[in-house]
Amino acid sequence: MTLLYGGLFLISGAALLAITFVLVQHAVVGEHPKSSDYNFLPSPSSSGGIKPPDNSAGPAESQQPQVSALDTISAAAQKALARQSAAVMHQLLVNSGIALGVMAVFSIVLGWIVAGRILRPLRTITAAARDISETSLHQRLALDGPGDELKELGDTFDGLLSRLEGSFQTQRQFVANASHELRTPLARQRALGQVALSDPEATVESLRAAHERILAAGAQQERLIEALLTLTRSHAGIEVRKPFDVARLAHEVVGSRRAEADFRTVRIRPSISVAVAAGHRPLAERLVVNLVDNALRHNIPQGEVEVSTGTVDGHAVLTVANTGPVVPPDAVARLFQPFQRLRTTRTGSRTEGLGLGLSIVQAIAIAHDATIAATARPEGGLTINVTFPAVNNHPPVTRRRPEQTATARTR
Repeated sequence: MTLLYGGLFLISGAALLAITFVLVQHAVVGEHPKSSDYNFLPSPSSSGGIKPPDNSAGPAESQQPQVSALDTISAAAQKALARQSAAVMHQLLVNSGIALGVMAVFSIVLGWIVAGRILRPLRTITAAARDISETSLHQRLALDGPGDELKELGDTFDGLLSRLEGSFQTQRQFVANASHELRTPLARQRALGQVALSDPEATVESLRAAHERILAAGAQQERLIEALLTLTRSHAGIEVRKPFDVARLAHEVVGSRRAEADFRTVRIRPSISVAVAAGHRPLAERLVVNLVDNALRHNIPQGEVEVSTGTVDGHAVLTVANTGPVVPPDAVARLFQPFQRLRTTRTGSRTEGLGLGLSIVQAIAIAHDATIAATARPEGGLTINVTFPAVNNHPPVTRRRPEQTATARTR
């Protein structure tokens, strides 16, 4: 930047001095003067001038010596003026060169100082980016100064660090919770096997019961792993988006959950209207299944579940509302985090679910670019609305993942 500033100043200064030199030269020298321009001596015929000599000598002979003297004086004056102009222009050129050299050095020093002040925030950002690691994401640049582009860049970098810190914390918490959830059925399986083997009076019936309980714990592990895989697949995004009818999905899910609702003495009240969305149909089906299962599972005897679909301003909308225990408004957002349950702790009572149902719903909604809104009902239960983007009459859209896009660009 210093060389750039100095080079630009040097070029601008040289151009300015060249223009000034040409203008001054044109003003000082101008066109070459004629000899008649320097006849500042009075002519012989002018009044009050030199009287002509005696007419007896003849006109030509009396004027010839005087005309020759005037021409000599004019030529000498022209040469003297030319020498003076050349000396002035030479002095101007020398002084201009000296001034340009001095100002060039001054501009380089000034450019070094200005470039240093401008690049100082960039050096701070570079040093911070080099030093910050996974364990020091809490650090921030907190740049001071006017709200210019560099200040905006520093604030953007701080925002990026905040998002990365939150993402890493969520990932660490998720890994810890997943490890705990997987360890619990494994510990149960091992305890059941050890108890069955340590019983000296074990019978076929007791061993069968122990193995059935071990198989039930294994089935819980399978459900948990399947839920984790679904959650991971949802976070990966959707490559190909195809139209599907949310109303048809809701109708199929409600029909398959009638027996479960009767067993729990919960009434399902569907209100199905056409609602076309675009995306991944199996994932969207999992979204509807999880919402309905969550509404049935966290309900009360003789409760209700309302499932409705429709189109609002071209957007497909799915609404699932249920009765149930009162949910504090400040706890609604926490329910969408992995392994979070209402009014349960890891050492206390547990519900039937895995704590991943609403997390999967949110991940699938994000993958479909849909918005999800959950509100706590004053009488108890939740109302969850999922609004899908509007579908245009276009062929299926293929969206590449970021890594695929980067690979395609490098080919």
